[in-house]
Amino acid sequence: MMMSTDLEKKFQAQITLELSAFATYRQLAIEADEQDLPGIASWLQAQAEEELVHANKFIQHVSDRDNHAAIGTIEAPEVKKGLSVLEIFKAALAHEQKVSESIRDLYRAADAEGDLDSRPLLNWFIDEQIEEEATVSEIIGRLERVGDDGSGVLRLDSQLGARTPAVDDEE
Repeated sequence: MMMSTDLEKKFQAQITLELSAFATYRQLAIEADEQDLPGIASWLQAQAEEELVHANKFIQHVSDRDNHAAIGTIEAPEVKKGLSVLEIFKAALAHEQKVSESIRDLYRAADAEGDLDSRPLLNWFIDEQIEEEATVSEIIGRLERVGDDGSGVLRLDSQLGARTPAVDDEE
């Protein structure tokens, strides 16, 4: 079943936001890499790649519904140079919260239109965003406990660098 033009535009905006999340995580990875924290940079890069998967899920859903998937204007990431590691993850959390709210708004819009076909996808994303925010919040908590202890940051860098990237689109 084709979605309404209004809902199609909202999905297009979500596609653009997911690609913006990619750019934000990529820039955050660059900031970590420039601080010689390859594990944190790798973790952030994996998050960036996951955002591409998310954008593609939305693109596929829109296309499968015989609507037009389109990418809007993607602004440069609002990431300042020289952020501390804690600031990097606080920026990541802020962006995840923005994406979460956008998905909830998209869910509300689909629900208001009685668009049952979007529910499975949006339910998956709601669960995913809960997990994303919890993960980043946990990292922030650990960084707050470590404070300025360089050895603690390096330990976290090593742990985050052990993350294996997702190999399929289920992530």
